[in-house]
Amino acid sequence: MDSGKIVAIVTGAISIILAVAYLVLVQILDFRGEMVPAPMETMGLLSHIAAIANGPLLP
Repeated sequence: MDSGKIVAIVTGAISIILAVAYLVLVQILDFRGEMVPAPMETMGLLSHIAAIANGPLLP
């Protein structure tokens, strides 16, 4: 076989494998269910952590 044909076949096979892997990944992520936002208590905790990390606020 010509080397160009071999490269084309290998590239096509890799492309098909990546496409199938992507579809499987999407199905797995979709199977987890509805995406629920984080609770608001977590956001308050993050603001406290950010305030501590930035140091004391001066007027």
